[in-house]
Amino acid sequence: MAKVTRDDVARLAGTSTAVVSYVINNGPRPVAPATRERVLAAIKELGYRPDRVAQAMASRRTDLIGMIVPDARQPFFAELTHAVERAAAERGQMVLVGNSDYLDEREVHYLRAFLGMRVSGLILISQGPSEHAAAEIEAWDARVVLLHRRPEAIEDVAVVTDDIGGAQLATRHLLEHGYEYVACLGGVEFTPMIGDPVTDHVEGWRRAMAEANLSTEGRLFEAPYNRYDAYKVALELLAGPDRPPAIVCATDDQAIGVLRAARELRIDVPGELAVAGFDDVKEAALTDPPLTTIASDRPAMARAAVDLVLDDSLRVAGSRRERLRRFPCRLVVRQSCGCP
Repeated sequence: MAKVTRDDVARLAGTSTAVVSYVINNGPRPVAPATRERVLAAIKELGYRPDRVAQAMASRRTDLIGMIVPDARQPFFAELTHAVERAAAERGQMVLVGNSDYLDEREVHYLRAFLGMRVSGLILISQGPSEHAAAEIEAWDARVVLLHRRPEAIEDVAVVTDDIGGAQLATRHLLEHGYEYVACLGGVEFTPMIGDPVTDHVEGWRRAMAEANLSTEGRLFEAPYNRYDAYKVALELLAGPDRPPAIVCATDDQAIGVLRAARELRIDVPGELAVAGFDDVKEAALTDPPLTTIASDRPAMARAAVDLVLDDSLRVAGSRRERLRRFPCRLVVRQSCGCP
C-alpha cells in the first residue's frame, strides 16, 4: 500500500500543500475555518501521518522538550517531571528526561545530547553551581528555562517557589506549638549557594528562629536529601543525649527518614518529637503519622516552565529579578507537628 503524502491530502482537500502544512503546524499563516475543516477531513479519510523527522530537519526543531533532573527516583523530582510532561502534552510536545545524578559532567552530557537533537527547548533542574552548564548553554545559544533551582552561574529565565517563606511558615508553626526550639535538617554541606532551594530552606528556618529570639547555634544538622541516608543521620541524632523537641526538614524525603528512625527508636511523634517537611509529595499524607509540610504549586510551575521555554514573547528581557517567576507556597497541616 502506497504511503499517503501531503500532496494526496492537498488534492483531496482541493488546496495547496502549503495550506496543508499550515494546518498541520498551526501556522505560520492563518487558514480559513472552512478550508481547515476540509484539510482535517482529508487527513482523517486518507489516514495521513506527518513525517516528524522530515519536519524536524526542515524546521531545525522537533516537538521535543529536553528536561534534566538531578534524580528522578526522588518523589519530588518524579512528581515535578510528571507535571512538566502533562503541561508539555497540552502544547503538543513530548519530554525527554535525563538524570544528572548530581554530577556536573552528566548534566553537561545531557545538555549537549538534547541540544544536538534540536529540542524545542530545555528545562533544567540544576544539580549545583553549574558553571560548565552555563558555558554550554551560551555556546549553543539555547532556549533554557531553569526550574526549582536558580544557580548563580546561569542567567536564563527561572521558575521557582518561595523557599525562604515556606521554611519560615513551617518553623513558625512548630514554634507556635510551644516547643522549646526547632532544629533543622539541612543539606549535605552548609556552604550557602545563591538560588539553591535547600540553602533557602535553612535561611527561612534561621529567620523564623531569629523572630522568636532563639539561637540556631548547634541546631543545624547535615543530612543527604534522600530518606535512606537521612534515616541513618536521624538514628544517630535521635539516639543522642541532646535530642531536639522538633525538627524541620529541607525535604519531605528527609522527614520520612526521620519518622522511620523515630519509630525504630520508639520515640512518639508528635508526643516526644515534632516533624515537618518541605515539598508535600503524595506520600507525605500516608506516613505514620501524616506529615506536616510545605506545598508548592507544581502544576502551575510546570505550565509556566513549558510556556516560557516555547514562547519567545514570554521570555522577559531585563534584570535578573524580572526574569524570575516565583510561586507562593502554603503550609499543609497534618499530625506530625502535634495538631490533632
